[in-house]
Amino acid sequence: MEYIVIIIGAIFVNNIVLNQFLGICPFIGVSKKIPTAIGMSGAVLFVMTLATIVTWLIQYYILNPFGIKFLQTIFFILVIASLVQMIEIILKKVSPSLFQALGIFLPLITTNCAVLGVAILTIQKDFTLMEGVVYAIANAIGFGLALVLFSGIREHLDLMEVPKGMRGVPIALISAGILALAFMGFSNLV
Repeated sequence: MEYIVIIIGAIFVNNIVLNQFLGICPFIGVSKKIPTAIGMSGAVLFVMTLATIVTWLIQYYILNPFGIKFLQTIFFILVIASLVQMIEIILKKVSPSLFQALGIFLPLITTNCAVLGVAILTIQKDFTLMEGVVYAIANAIGFGLALVLFSGIREHLDLMEVPKGMRGVPIALISAGILALAFMGFSNLV
C-alpha cells in the first residue's frame, strides 16, 4: 500500500514539473513534438532511476558514515554528470542505434534539475533503497506524463489561430499554468 501512495503521489499529486517546478527547462524546450517528448521521457526515466540508486548508495555508505553530509549536493551533481557521460560512452559502443535515439537527450539530462531534485528528495524523505527506486520511477513517469500532455497541447496550439503577441512561448507558459492547475485537482487524492 505504501508503494501505491508513493506512486500516485509522485505522478499526480506532487508532480515534479507541475507542482514542484523542477525540470522546467526540458519541459519548455523539448515539448514541441510528441515523439521528442516521449524520447526525453524515456531517457529521464533511465537516468533518474539509475542516479537515484547510485546517489542513495553514496549517501548511506560514504557521506553519512564519514560525516560529510554537507557535500551531498556536490557529490550528487558529480555523480549525475559522470553517470550520464558513462551511459553515453557505453551506449555508443554497445548499441549505436539506441545511442542515436537518446543521443540528443542525454546531454540535456545532465543539466536537468529534476534528476538532482529527485535524488535529494529521496534522501530527505528518508526512503529505503526500494522506496527510493519506486519514487524515482514514479517521478520520471510523472515528468513524462506532463511532458507528453504539454507537447500535445503545443502541437494543437500550432494549428490554432493564436494572436500574434501570444504565439510561441507566451501561450506555452499560459498553457503550462492551466495544466498545472488541472493537476491541482489531484491534491487530496493521497
